[in-house]
Amino acid sequence: MSRWTRVLAPFRRFGQVAKRAITSLPWGAGGPSSSQVSTERALSLIPVFACVRIISESVATLPLQLFRRDGASREPLSFTPQLFWAPDSQGDLVTWLSKCLTSMLLRGNAYGLIVQRDDLGFPTMIEWLNPDDVWVDEEVPTRPVFYWRGRIIPRDDLLHVPWVVLPGRVVGLSPVAAFAQTIGAGLVTTDYGLSWFTNGGTPPAVLKNANRTIAPDESEEISDRLSARIRARKPLVIGSDWDFNALSVSPEESQFIESLRLNATQIAAIYGVPPTMVGGDSGGSMTYANVEQEANNLITLTLRPWLVRLENVFTRLMPGREYVRFNVDAMIRTSVLDRYSAHGMALAQGWRNPDEVRALENLSPLPPGQGGDIYGPRTAPALPAGDPAKEE
Repeated sequence: MSRWTRVLAPFRRFGQVAKRAITSLPWGAGGPSSSQVSTERALSLIPVFACVRIISESVATLPLQLFRRDGASREPLSFTPQLFWAPDSQGDLVTWLSKCLTSMLLRGNAYGLIVQRDDLGFPTMIEWLNPDDVWVDEEVPTRPVFYWRGRIIPRDDLLHVPWVVLPGRVVGLSPVAAFAQTIGAGLVTTDYGLSWFTNGGTPPAVLKNANRTIAPDESEEISDRLSARIRARKPLVIGSDWDFNALSVSPEESQFIESLRLNATQIAAIYGVPPTMVGGDSGGSMTYANVEQEANNLITLTLRPWLVRLENVFTRLMPGREYVRFNVDAMIRTSVLDRYSAHGMALAQGWRNPDEVRALENLSPLPPGQGGDIYGPRTAPALPAGDPAKEE
């Protein structure tokens, strides 16, 4: 059986299911549109795209490590589970994780179809479905029924990862739907700015003739010619009997820039991202200490909930005592001096050995017998008896 045959087999199996709940949608339909703001439309707003990009890329590019519990201790495993080696038909873990996070960030839910398992029944390949194609009958929250394009998906073949779930519900809250007014306000403001510059950046104006009365047909023609001249950004030449007055509106009065900044700050608050990273207002002057604290907040307040949620979900897919963790230390970029000082403390306090430190610096282990696997402070080897250096 080819790889694509295995991938498509579950989809064909769902196509043969003929059961349908009375409360569900018509055949071939996806989930209900919960907001007039579509996913693609929301992503066209720069703060929304920036929040989704920052969270999804930051989490997806972290190293994913496998451990095994052994009583109170844990043992890092050197091999990578097949699920994280080739998670879907594309075989790219970063893209696979990004799809999951993007679905959760925009629709509040990620739905993964398990298309391949190992001999013990553990998933080895999961294809993420478009959340708009999935509808959930959650009338009985303890026994929800999942539909993909109008067809029931067996619960054992589906991995559901929600974001914010209300009590008594199964489906996560969709940010695009819940905050449609906030996102829509940003889209309207952006469209207004686009039309402003498309029309030449010139506000409405009054063109008055002091010597004659202009008929309605002539007025319409003059107005069209004047608008075309302004949009073309060409000089406007009028005679002595014409008076042109532009109805100017200052940026301060229109509050255009302030509206964009306020909307970016609100969207950043929805996703827990520092406002200055998406074009919002920090609420004060930025100093080096503020920037450093903002970076720490990004890890602890923004990324940590996503990391823990995914770690718990992926751990349930692992056999026995195995579990997964993201290596957050990979995000910390310090100076060479600070990094080496931290290595020295780790070696002196005995919670890392030289080979582990060398691995962090992409160096090969020490040769056998050189103490690379020994924890604790290193001491100089004793010199043999009769050595001149010892006698001195």
